[in-house]
Amino acid sequence: MTVRVQSEAFDPGAELSGFAQGRSDVGAVVSFTGVVRDDSGTLDRMEIEHYPGMTEKAIAAIVEEARVRWSLADCLVIHRHGPLRPGAQIMMVATAAAHRVAAFEAAEFLMDYLKSRAPFWKREVKRDGSTDWVDAKVDDEDALKRWSR
Repeated sequence: MTVRVQSEAFDPGAELSGFAQGRSDVGAVVSFTGVVRDDSGTLDRMEIEHYPGMTEKAIAAIVEEARVRWSLADCLVIHRHGPLRPGAQIMMVATAAAHRVAAFEAAEFLMDYLKSRAPFWKREVKRDGSTDWVDAKVDDEDALKRWSR
């Protein structure tokens, strides 16, 4: 199980290849890569802040929950911080499990958590210099609720 919070860009293909390489103990590997989206066409950058140590610990705890809940063989979570331009990779989740349903569900669970609860603070900086803090959306909160036990 790997959790990385970093400012550096990553290569999703290389990350997935390394994650899946030599795995004969699983029947499914699922991955998702999120990118910075510019819905309005006015975004200069997304600035992502976090508290080092606290963020990794919080993500590691949710990864452990997913590992146990879906019997994951392995999991990778990468999340970037700092200034990110539209189109840049912001995060990646990869899961490996014996069966595809477990791998897909665990990946979705982790993505929903990262979107709504992971301790990151996101601010959009527009080309005109204005800024807006990004709050979790109702849809994101609803997606996370489906995983409640």
